[in-house]
Amino acid sequence: MGRFSDKRILITGGTSGIGLVGALRIAEEGGAVGVTGLSEEHLAEARRVLPPDSPVLGNDAADPAAADALAAEVRRTGLLDGLWLNAGIAAVAAIDEIDAAFFDRMMNANVRGPILQIAKLAEYLKPGASVVLTSSTSAYERAPVASVYAATKGAILSAARCWAAALSGRQIRVNVLVPGAIDTNFRDFMSTDFRKQFEDDVVSRVPLGRIGTPEEAAAIALFLLSDEASYVTGSQYFVDGGLTMR
Repeated sequence: MGRFSDKRILITGGTSGIGLVGALRIAEEGGAVGVTGLSEEHLAEARRVLPPDSPVLGNDAADPAAADALAAEVRRTGLLDGLWLNAGIAAVAAIDEIDAAFFDRMMNANVRGPILQIAKLAEYLKPGASVVLTSSTSAYERAPVASVYAATKGAILSAARCWAAALSGRQIRVNVLVPGAIDTNFRDFMSTDFRKQFEDDVVSRVPLGRIGTPEEAAAIALFLLSDEASYVTGSQYFVDGGLTMR
């Protein structure tokens, strides 16, 4: 018997990186897990590695209709014991390079997306369910080129506390995973040289002296999704090697 035996979990942005690692662990621990993603390549890989009965859905969090599509899928498959809102995008720009399209793209995916998702999916959460949101240490780091991305992740931190209060009457817990630099494909939008410069700078400020692994970040998300965290809500869990400690 695993931590997720007889439990049904949905992970948005679960076809790669931290989300896919978490989905595989949930399945290994007896859970029924569904994931969403956008990249056809990642969707195909998730279908290959997850159990055959795991729903793998193409779903764009930036699309206002995406939340309705998720709600329809949950109505079909059954109520949720856990919901991990992990989908998001990242991009960087200097202050004078930001325009409305850049702003809207990230706000729609990283803020409007999860807000609409929780609005549509809350009624399908079982009493005592767990909700986890993925934020980022960018909300605390003051990176000059990450102002819009950092703002989106700061918004998630604030929203989660409100949702924790709103859902507490049903004993539903809401917590936030706050990863630092994790070794995933999330920074693939950067050029090779810029990514190396970025990661070297981050590592120089991390007390543990390295970038984290997807397994290390997923382990904390799964703790929060499990009954082991049954008295934890409205909290932020940092997985950053001590980056924000300084």
